[in-house]
Amino acid sequence: MADAIELTVNGTTRSLAADPDTSLLSALRGALGLTAAHFGCGAGQCGACNVLVDGRAVASCDTPLWAAAGKSIVTLEGLGTPEKPHSLQRAFIAEQAMQCGYCISGIIMSASALLRENPNPTEAEVRAALDRNLCRCGAHNRIVRAVLRAAREGQAA
Repeated sequence: MADAIELTVNGTTRSLAADPDTSLLSALRGALGLTAAHFGCGAGQCGACNVLVDGRAVASCDTPLWAAAGKSIVTLEGLGTPEKPHSLQRAFIAEQAMQCGYCISGIIMSASALLRENPNPTEAEVRAALDRNLCRCGAHNRIVRAVLRAAREGQAA
């Protein structure tokens, strides 16, 4: 049975007629048309679907809508715009920190949560924060450099 679930995504409150046990990822990609978060493993293990929920990186594939209701959800689409990209997005482009791009949305969201909590992380802290995000392309070193670059640029801003 579909209930009305209210979600605040990227600053906009939306009411969805959905089963409360539907995954947040399904609602984001389907009803809301926000496709940056990707389905990877479906078990919250790979990070491809990470979004911010109240500022924390959360696997949206195994987060039911009822658990996200009433919380602030930010997807990659809400982090920056093509005209004014977020410092992480600029740094990932500058460092060429992606190949296929499938995992990058989740990695950027995890990095965003890290930089909110720790605006000046060490390389070891970046690696630890991104440990649960899987990338098969082997761009890990460039990804770490991009997060450290964003942290430096954030300090200057």
